[in-house]
Amino acid sequence: MPIQIATAPCCWGVDDIFNPNLPDWKMVFHEAAVAGYGGIELGPYGYVPLDTLIVAPELMEHNLSIVAGTIFEDLVDPAARSGLLERVNKICTLLTELRALGNRNNTIWTSFPLYLTVMDWGHDERDFTAGHPERAKRLSDASWRGMIDNIRAVSQLARDKFGVRAVIHPHAGGYIEFDDEIGKVCADVPHDEAGLCLDTGHAYYAGLDPAAMIRQYRDRLDYLHFKDIDEVIFRKTLNRKIRFFEACSEGVMCPIGRGALDYVAIHQALEDIGYVGIATIEQERDPRLSRESLEDVKASLQFLKNSGF
Repeated sequence: MPIQIATAPCCWGVDDIFNPNLPDWKMVFHEAAVAGYGGIELGPYGYVPLDTLIVAPELMEHNLSIVAGTIFEDLVDPAARSGLLERVNKICTLLTELRALGNRNNTIWTSFPLYLTVMDWGHDERDFTAGHPERAKRLSDASWRGMIDNIRAVSQLARDKFGVRAVIHPHAGGYIEFDDEIGKVCADVPHDEAGLCLDTGHAYYAGLDPAAMIRQYRDRLDYLHFKDIDEVIFRKTLNRKIRFFEACSEGVMCPIGRGALDYVAIHQALEDIGYVGIATIEQERDPRLSRESLEDVKASLQFLKNSGF
C-alpha cells in the first residue's frame, strides 16, 4: 500500500484557537477536499467542534476522514495532568465516534489507526531558542520525569480507553525538539504506549537530517508530518530573537518542493524502511494569509505525487 497523504488545518494558519483571524473550519474542510485530499487532522483542541453530530455530516459531504487529533499543550507542568486527560477524553471520543460512523466512499483511512499527536508547547524560554540546540535550556531531571509521566498518562488513556495510538511529535520551540531530547523521550516512553510522529520540517528546523532521522527511528515511527522550509527566511530567522510562530507568519514554511528539504532522500529513506502509513502535509502560516492556502496545499500534494509518493 502506498503512503497516504493527508493535510491539516495549520495549512490555513490554524494553530492558536484564540487568534481572531482563523478561517471557519467548514471552509477548511471544503478547500481540503477541493485540493484533492481524503484525510485531514482535527487541528488544535477546540477548533473543530467536539460534537459528532455537527462534524460527521461535513466530513461526509466532502468525502473526508479524520486521521488524527492533537494535544498541543504544556506537558511539563504536573498540575496540567487533569486538564490534559479531560481533553484527551473529548478528542478521542470524537475520533472514535467518527470512525464508527465510517465513510463508505473513503474507506482507505480505516486501515490505519487513529492517531493522537502529543506535542509539548508553551514555554517562552524555549520558544525563543527554537532551532538553537546550543542555546536552548534543557529540563532538570525532575521536570523531565514530570513531563514523561504526563505523556505516559495521556498515551495510556488514549490506548486503553479508546484504542487511539498516541505519537510523540518533536516540535520546534518545545522541550522535545533536539536530537538528545528525541532519543531520551523514546527511551523513557515504552513503544507500546506511544510511537513517534516525525515532522520533516521541525527536524530540519532543529538542525537534523529528516532522512537520517527516519532511518534512525524506523522502529518507533508510526506517523509522519511533511513540511518544507524556505532556506533564506530560515537563515534570517536564526539570526534573530523570534518566536517559532512569528517565523511561520513571516513565511519560513513554504509549499513542499519549493524549499530546502530533500524529498528524494526522504522518499528513499521511507522506501528503505518499508514505511506504510500516513504522511500529513503541514504549512504553518499567518491565518490572515489563508486565502493562499488552497493553491499551496494543491501544489504540495502535486509535488509529492510527481515525486513517487
